[in-house]
Amino acid sequence: MKRVAVVLMLSALAGTALAAPKPCEELKQEIEVKIQAAGVTSYTLEIVPNAEVKDQNMVVGSCENGTRKIIYQRNGD
Repeated sequence: MKRVAVVLMLSALAGTALAAPKPCEELKQEIEVKIQAAGVTSYTLEIVPNAEVKDQNMVVGSCENGTRKIIYQRNGD
């Protein structure tokens, strides 16, 4: 259930990120704050070029005018 809530929250955040382009590191930091506020302690956020995205369901943000994505992966649990 927690995972579903986190995925929904991150999906909403990704939609917001597409509306207002931000520097990748700034956006990544904002996403980290929201993930930690949701109580998730073991996760990975990574900034990658669009070509390296293998699973669109892992994308939680877009930056550098849509040329790079921030992907989320929950570890453990």
